[in-house]
Amino acid sequence: MIGYSLVFSQFLLIFIMTLPFGTPTNNFFIALFVIAIGLAIGVLALYSNRYFNIRPDIKGDAPLVHTGVYAYIRHPMYTAVLTVMFGVVLLYPTTFIFVSYALLVCTLLVKMFYEESLWKVHHDEYKTYMKSSKRLIPFIF
Repeated sequence: MIGYSLVFSQFLLIFIMTLPFGTPTNNFFIALFVIAIGLAIGVLALYSNRYFNIRPDIKGDAPLVHTGVYAYIRHPMYTAVLTVMFGVVLLYPTTFIFVSYALLVCTLLVKMFYEESLWKVHHDEYKTYMKSSKRLIPFIF
């Protein structure tokens, strides 16, 4: 149930952020570049992980993926979402969008920590994997 609530919150915030309500665009090419980077990260994540699950809950037969982009980032889809939506922030830099983005970051952090707690129980090697990779940003966090 927690997983469904977090996914619902995530998609609601993304939906809200994509409704700029007639706000003029800014930084169009920079925003488009950032969005493209986020989409590329998402495609790499989907290519590396055939067991992708939108919910943070672990599928019973899901193996621990630690190759491809997952060798550097444990949650590349969260990185992709945050990068794409940061492009939206650049495109429509309003207080409303900034607040929505901050709420999205908080939601994904809660979702990420919840998912990691499940992986620690599901796979013994996850703790070792955590030492060799970062959560969202390679070599940093």
